[in-house]
Amino acid sequence: MIWLQFALSAAIIVVAAVKLAEYGDALAYRTGAGGLFVGSLLLAGATSLPEMLTMVSAIHQGHINLTAGDLFGSSMFNMFLLGLLDVSFYQTRVLRRVALNHALTASLGTLLTGLAVFFIVADIELPVAWVGVDSLVMIAAYVAGVWLIRRNPLAGRRESVASDVVQGLPSLRRAVIGFAGTALVLAIVTPSMVRSGSGIAQRSGLGDSFVGMAMIAIVTSLPELVAMVSAMRLGAYDMAVGNLFGSNVFNMFALASGDILYTQGSFLGAIDPVFALAGLLAMLLTTLGLVGNLAQTERRIIIVEADAALLILSYFAGMWLLYTRGIGG
Repeated sequence: MIWLQFALSAAIIVVAAVKLAEYGDALAYRTGAGGLFVGSLLLAGATSLPEMLTMVSAIHQGHINLTAGDLFGSSMFNMFLLGLLDVSFYQTRVLRRVALNHALTASLGTLLTGLAVFFIVADIELPVAWVGVDSLVMIAAYVAGVWLIRRNPLAGRRESVASDVVQGLPSLRRAVIGFAGTALVLAIVTPSMVRSGSGIAQRSGLGDSFVGMAMIAIVTSLPELVAMVSAMRLGAYDMAVGNLFGSNVFNMFALASGDILYTQGSFLGAIDPVFALAGLLAMLLTTLGLVGNLAQTERRIIIVEADAALLILSYFAGMWLLYTRGIGG
């Protein structure tokens, strides 16, 4: 029964996530902002809504490790999608065309993930009211990073989109209403997925940690996948890549924001230190995505770029390592 509950709630979230990404794409284009800014900030925040709602529900139900597993696992999966993007659209060579534009966003994601790992291990008990100073530092770094991205001259550059594709997009009014409606559905269904996911973790012996990274993280990352494909269909390459790097940035902002909801002490300190390994893997994958693209090397294995292949293989190797090292216990 608990597996059925998880499957049904996950299916509803998938459908809602697909619509969320579609309305998010339309909303992003109709606002008239640049592809880099929209993908890295607006669309990334929209497609990361399931992760945020999962975090709120998990904290409310007392599953702190499931929250960390979902957010770190989602960041890892986003970089897997970055590699998959290059494989799926190998003729377009997307990563070679827009890699330099996203160096700042990827670097910010690496910085925030590194800060999260450091504070989880350091376990700093220094609250300001009920919120830890470690979380406040991460939130401040996120705000500063957003300011820098917004000031990037490339952020306002709008990508050209075919007129026939634009005609198929919902109007701004319909996109706003649709986005709000799907967000409400996600808010209602997500707690059920968290409860059933935690129940599966207990019955299977995998634990909240691995279930969060292997199951829930993939389900909540589906909006990024849909948004990526939709952006590619629009020819908005900056939006597609920016959404993946930007979602990693937003995931770490969400992790720090969880301290606002957690009133029992240091939120980051309450996370099992074993998640330092998960955070380091997320940071490593983000760095691979950044360095591999900036290198602009022309190393292909059949139709796959070497850096894309390395991202995909590293993701699976990382998940295997997390499982064998006891993250699931």
